[in-house]
Amino acid sequence: MESTRLLPASDANIGLAVELLRRGEVVAFPTETVYGLGADASNPEAVQKIFAAKGRPSDHPLIVHIAADADPLQWTAQWPEAAQRLASVFWPGPLTLILKRAAHVPDAVTGGQDTVGLRCPGHPDAQRLLSAFGGALAAPSANRFGRISPTSASHVLEELSGRIPLILDGGHCQVGIESTIIDLSRGFPVLLRPGDLSIEAIAGVLGQMPARPDAQAPRVSGALEQHYAPGKPLQLVHASALQDVLSVVRISQCSPVAVIGWSEPFLNAARACGFGASLNENGQLLVMANDVHRIAHDLYAVLRQADHLPVKSIFCEQPPGLAVWEGVQDRLKRASA
Repeated sequence: MESTRLLPASDANIGLAVELLRRGEVVAFPTETVYGLGADASNPEAVQKIFAAKGRPSDHPLIVHIAADADPLQWTAQWPEAAQRLASVFWPGPLTLILKRAAHVPDAVTGGQDTVGLRCPGHPDAQRLLSAFGGALAAPSANRFGRISPTSASHVLEELSGRIPLILDGGHCQVGIESTIIDLSRGFPVLLRPGDLSIEAIAGVLGQMPARPDAQAPRVSGALEQHYAPGKPLQLVHASALQDVLSVVRISQCSPVAVIGWSEPFLNAARACGFGASLNENGQLLVMANDVHRIAHDLYAVLRQADHLPVKSIFCEQPPGLAVWEGVQDRLKRASA
């Protein structure tokens, strides 16, 4: 393949992206959550190029992205009242709905299941691309399988340079972690993947709290035990244990480490161990804003920054066990598995 082009999401370059998509190629594009790697959802051969570029197992289902004025029944066998209520409030936005698939949806999109994931992304450039394309795009995150998701076009280039023809640059993603996924395929709502859109907000619209996954839940993107992972080992640590952990690391590793945190107790403990904003013999402290939505926004970029440092491992503050933190907690748990 020729070198990957990274171009701003202008009207002309969106037109170029549409030409590539109609020829069965893949294109990386911005959404409000993370950058997606899209192909024509109706073209199984094009969808297979997503799996090849990412090194992704072919039985993993993809999410179908649709324009704001698209009819969901083009892709689903049914559109229940719960789906309409959620879509009317949260679409376009960071919410994916799992529904019974329409008969024509390719197995390459659904992973061979009888369900399909649908999302109407909120990023204006994603909507411009979908409207210009006139169809739907199957799209996972635009990174190598299992690794840190991209929240900027430069992240995509770092991951997939030479593997895809085009990246549309729409700036940094507003949300920063993947969409919340709600299963509506079995007659009751189930939270399959938490995101920045809280389960309480969803329950407020539905009038009931979504259940947790069981053995019959459909497979969905990002549900593997290990996912979103940096190349270096990542360990989650409570503030109260940080000094003891870092003392053991100094003795056993004799090499610098990266430390990521946001709360004052955690940051104070790291500074007491000799960590600061600049790289030294201990390593480096990366400070995040103490706000869950800012942390979600910055999480993948900071993990990439830590992964690029000349350190042996990464230690990150354990998020609180509160519902509003569930999306961040989920990503860090899988990244450290």
